[in-house]
Amino acid sequence: MLQNLVSLIDAIYGFASLEALFHVTWATVLGIVIGSLPGLTATMGVALMTTLTYKLPHDLAILVLICMYVGAIYGGSRTAILLNIPGTPASAATTLDGFPLAQSGQAGRAMGIATSGSVLGSIIGMVFLAILAPELADYALQFQSYEFFWLAIFGVVISGHLTALDDPIKGWIAGFLGLLVAMVGREAIHSFDRFSYGIVELTGGFNLIPAMVGAFGFAEVLSVMRRRAAKMVGKSNDSIIPKVGEVLKHWRTILRSGVIGTTIGIIPGVGEDIGAWVSYAAARRASKNKEEYGKGSIEGLMAAETGNSAAVPGALIPVLTLGIPGSAPAAVLLAAMLIHGIIPGPMIMFESPGFIQEVVAMVLFASLAILIFGLSLTRVLLFLLAVPREKLMPIVFVLCAVGSYAITNRLFDIWVMMGFGLAGYVLREMKYPMAPLVLGIILGKILDDNLRRSLVLTDGELLPLFTRPICAVIWIVTLATILMSIESIREPIKGVVRRFIPGSRSN
Repeated sequence: MLQNLVSLIDAIYGFASLEALFHVTWATVLGIVIGSLPGLTATMGVALMTTLTYKLPHDLAILVLICMYVGAIYGGSRTAILLNIPGTPASAATTLDGFPLAQSGQAGRAMGIATSGSVLGSIIGMVFLAILAPELADYALQFQSYEFFWLAIFGVVISGHLTALDDPIKGWIAGFLGLLVAMVGREAIHSFDRFSYGIVELTGGFNLIPAMVGAFGFAEVLSVMRRRAAKMVGKSNDSIIPKVGEVLKHWRTILRSGVIGTTIGIIPGVGEDIGAWVSYAAARRASKNKEEYGKGSIEGLMAAETGNSAAVPGALIPVLTLGIPGSAPAAVLLAAMLIHGIIPGPMIMFESPGFIQEVVAMVLFASLAILIFGLSLTRVLLFLLAVPREKLMPIVFVLCAVGSYAITNRLFDIWVMMGFGLAGYVLREMKYPMAPLVLGIILGKILDDNLRRSLVLTDGELLPLFTRPICAVIWIVTLATILMSIESIREPIKGVVRRFIPGSRSN
C-alpha cells in the first residue's frame, strides 16, 4: 500500500508539467463541448481522439483520452438541464430534475450542483480505483483461460440484461451479434480464415475503432437528424457557483451514489447511464422528500450526476486488471492502450509497473479540470448549443470518416464505419442497445482465444470449464441472471420469497 502511495505521488508530480497540464486543459474542455452537443457521445469523442493521439507518448495519449472521457460524461449535463435532452446517455437521469429546475429559473444553480456532483463522484470513484485495482490485479493472476472464457460470457449476459431492462433478450441478441462479428477473420491457433468469403480485407477481422465510431458516431448522426430540434429554456441570472452548505447537506446521497456508481462501473459493459439511474433510484428510495423527485429535486440531480461520474473510474478497474471494459467509452480506451503498447490485464503490475497509479492521477487531474472549466466556462459553452445541427452533423460525419481512415489508412475501414453506422441506426430504432454489441466485439476475441486454449490444455475435455471453483461461480451467476429474466421463472421465486421472508411483501 505504501509503495502504491509513493507511485501515485510520483505520477501526480509527473503530470504537473506544463505540457501535461496543456493536454489536460484542451482535452477536458473539448470533452465538455462534445458532451454538451446533442448527438456527440463520450464513446465517439474518445474514439475520434484515439486517432489524433496516435503519435503522442503513451502516457500523454491516455491522459488526453481520460480527460476527454471524464469531460464528455460531465458535459452531457449541460444539454440535459437546458434542453431536456441528455447530451450523452449517461445524463438521461439528469433531465428528470435538472430541466424542471431550469424551467423555474434556476438553471445556474442546477448546473452548479451537477458540477459539484460530477467532481465528487469522480473523486470517490478514483479512490476506489486506487485501492481496488492493485488488489484485483493480484487476484486476477489466479484467472486462467477457463475463467476468462466464462468472464466474457458473463460480461455479454449482464450487459445485455442491465442495458435492456424492459426486454433483456434484445440486449443479449445485440451482445451475441457482437460476438459473431468478432469471429470474422483468422482464428488465433491455426490462422484459418473464417467468414471472410474471399475478401482480403476481412481476413484480419473488423477493426474496433471504425466499428465503434460507426455504431456510436454515424448512427447518432442519423438519429439526431431524424429528431426534431429542441428549444433551450430561458436564460437564468442565478449563480453557477454552488453553495458549500447546499452540497454538504447531501453528503449521504453523494457517498451512496459514489459507491453505487463505482460498483456499476465495474460490471462489464454496463456503463455510466445505468450508474446514474441506479443511484437516482436509490436516492429516491432513501429520501424523505420523494414527492420532489422529478419536479426539480436538488438531491435527485446530485445523485444522478454523482452516480454517472463515479462509474467512469469504476469502469477503468476491469479494464486495467482484467482487460475487460466496464463501459463503451472504456472499451475504446482499452483499444487505445493496446495501440500504445500497454497490455491491460492480470500482468499489468509486472509489465507496466506504476501505470495504475498514473491512471489514478489522470482521473484526479480530469476531475479538477471539470471543476474549474465547468464553472468558469459554462456561460461561454452555452453559445455552442445554438449551433444548428444541420451545420454540425456534416462536420461530425467527416470526423467519423477521417478518424476511421487514420488508424490503418484503409478505405475499407470507412465502409466498415458506414456499415456499422447504418446497422446501429436500425438497431436503435428497434430499441436494441448498442453497448452489448460493442462489448461483444471486444470480448469475442477473448472468448474465442481462451476457449480454444482451454480445449488444447485439456485435450478437448469440457468438464474443467464447469468444475474449477471460479468458473463454477461465474457460470452459476450467469445462469441465474438468465433465469431471473424469464417472467415464468422469476414470479414463482418472488412468491416464495414473499411467503417465507417477513417484510418482503411491502417491497
